Amino acid sequence: MQQPNEPSAGSAGGAPRILVVDDDPTVAEVVAGYLDRAGYAVDRADDGPSALTRAAARRPDLVVLDLMLPGMDGLEVCRRIRGHGPVPVIMLTARGDEDDRILGLEVGADDYVTKPFSPRELVLRVESVLRRSRPAVTGDRLGAAGLTVEPTARRATKNGTELALTLREFDLLSFFLRHPGRAFGREDLMREVWGWDFGDLSTVTVHVRRLRGKVEDDPARPRLIQTVWGVGYRFEPGEPGEPGRLGESGERGD
Repeated sequence: MQQPNEPSAGSAGGAPRILVVDDDPTVAEVVAGYLDRAGYAVDRADDGPSALTRAAARRPDLVVLDLMLPGMDGLEVCRRIRGHGPVPVIMLTARGDEDDRILGLEVGADDYVTKPFSPRELVLRVESVLRRSRPAVTGDRLGAAGLTVEPTARRATKNGTELALTLREFDLLSFFLRHPGRAFGREDLMREVWGWDFGDLSTVTVHVRRLRGKVEDDPARPRLIQTVWGVGYRFEPGEPGEPGRLGESGERGD
C-alpha cells in the first residue's frame, strides 16, 4: 500500500494521476470518463474530507476540484491540499460571480472552469497545466534583483530564501526574468505563460498581484513588477546590465 504523501504513479513515470472531487455523481462520472479515455489514472471523491484523505493516501499529479462541496467547500480543500505541497488544482464552479473565481485563484488554484463546461475543454486544460508543471528542459538558472529561479528544480529564491510559489506564479516569474525591461499585455502573458489564446484576463491580474506579494519588498509600491498603464506589466530589475541566465550574457526579450 502506498504511504501518505508518497509520489503518485504519474510522478514515477506512469500515467498521471488525477483526483476528481465533485458531489454531483453525473459530473464526476463524465469528467472521470473523459480523463480515463485521455490516458490518465483517475481517482474520485464526493466531498472535502474524503478528498483530503485520498490526496494524503496517494498524492495526485493534479486535482479537479468543485467549489461547492458538502461539509467543506472547495476553497478550504484547495488550501489544505496546497499546504502539503505544490499540487496543481483546477477549480470547477457553477457560479458566474467573478469574485468566486478570483477567490479560487487566491488560494492557489492554477486554473478554473465554469459549469456548464465542455469535458473536452477540461481535458485540454488538464493537459496544459500538467505540461507546464513538468520540469523545464533547460537547466539554466535565471536571476536578477536578488531573485533566482532554477527551472529544472522548479525552485525560486529571494535573497537566498526559498519562495513558496504556485505553478503559475513560478512560470510567471520565470517569464519576467527572461524578458527584463519589456512590457507585456495581459493577453500576451496569458498566451506565453498559460498557453491559452483566450480566457479570463483577471486570471493574469490575480497572479501578478500574488507574485508581487511574494517578491516585492513593498507590494503596495511594486518596484520589480511594474504596471505599464494602457499596456500591462514590465519587470524592472533596477540593476546595471541585462539580467537573464546566470553565467551567460543574457537572453534577448524578443
